[in-house]
Amino acid sequence: MSRTDTDAGTDTDTDAGTGVRAGARGARLALRGARLGHRGSPVVDGLDLAVEAGELLTVVGPSGCGKSTLLRTLAGLLPPLGGAVEQDGTPVTGPGADRALVFQDDALLPWRTVRANVELPLAIRREARAGRRRAAGAWLERVGLAGHAHKFPHQLSGGQRQRVQLARALAGSPRAVLMDEPFGALDAQTRAGMQDLLVDVFTGTGATVVFVTHDVDEALFLGDRVALLGSGEVLRVPRPRERAAHDAHAGLRRQIIDSL
Repeated sequence: MSRTDTDAGTDTDTDAGTGVRAGARGARLALRGARLGHRGSPVVDGLDLAVEAGELLTVVGPSGCGKSTLLRTLAGLLPPLGGAVEQDGTPVTGPGADRALVFQDDALLPWRTVRANVELPLAIRREARAGRRRAAGAWLERVGLAGHAHKFPHQLSGGQRQRVQLARALAGSPRAVLMDEPFGALDAQTRAGMQDLLVDVFTGTGATVVFVTHDVDEALFLGDRVALLGSGEVLRVPRPRERAAHDAHAGLRRQIIDSL
């Protein structure tokens, strides 16, 4: 899987009204001849994949092919066993604040309020309390949870908790967001709503997104491109985004299903 990267987005100042470091340029991520997995048990070998700055790349593949391993390697949580893993041409050697990882399990801290959970990455960076509250409030409003800031995670539905997790990930203005089947446990209606929300909130942020999913239709709806981790192909998805099946997607859908 290889492709020449191109820049996307422009640099601007933080917008206090939206909580977004507006136009923060997405990170360019690349793997060259990468061997991924745990020492003694690699699951991916010889992987070449370039993720364009600012694109939303979906990743599909059969169970056990290394999709989650790929995300953890890009996040810097799992060192590659060989080859190169880079962000903007610099080797990834560990976790970084400009790369956020979002899991299927929302991983919210149960003893913190919704607002406090969203503020967490900013608190870790020791940002001033007033700024943290403004940013958290702006992101909660953007994900439709402005009236839930005082609640605790157990008082929210599964879809609402995922909205909080998304707000928390984006509050720190990451340049790349790595998402591991974040909507897999949601019902169909809630999942469709979260997909729409994801597209909406990433519009204008400039962040790069790598999104792992088992759902072929989700991959086609969200992805600018779809990476087939099992076969090594990368497919460009026609736009604009449409939920209804159409001829432009029929061949891609069959190709993805065949790869699984």
